[in-house]
Amino acid sequence: MPRDVVLQIGQKTEELDLTSNHISDLRFLIDFPKLTTIILDHNCIHCHVKVPPMLGLHTMWLNHNRVKNLSVFISTISKNCPNLRYLSMMNNPAAPSYFNGGNVHQFKDYRYYVVSNLPKLEVLDDRPVSREERNHAEQMYGRQITVEEKKAIRRKKSKATS
Repeated sequence: MPRDVVLQIGQKTEELDLTSNHISDLRFLIDFPKLTTIILDHNCIHCHVKVPPMLGLHTMWLNHNRVKNLSVFISTISKNCPNLRYLSMMNNPAAPSYFNGGNVHQFKDYRYYVVSNLPKLEVLDDRPVSREERNHAEQMYGRQITVEEKKAIRRKKSKATS
């Protein structure tokens, strides 16, 4: 995206559709502090993509990209986009489905892993995250602590040492 365009629209843009742009690096999104929704379908996003902190981002579509290593990618996303509520990764190698050679077990495991790492996620791909699914995911993979919970823990520790 041209720098002059970013400077004109970056500070006020809340939704951005960058479908089919051969994008493989997301560091430029640091210039979009109000971004809540990003659509990156049909790009070149891979598991080692660089992502700036985007605390206001709640919706990310990454369908038809090149994400192969789920744990590396989700680790980056959970750290830099902790408030994601809607994520779609269909047709990535790391998102098994019947359409790309995956089986039921792989599909469920994929969902459990993603759900366990994104505590605020409400919808993954084309399906809502149910309470039962979240409970099962947390039993399998543990529960990630939200940013708010980490801050509360720090406050309690600092009060205890005061």
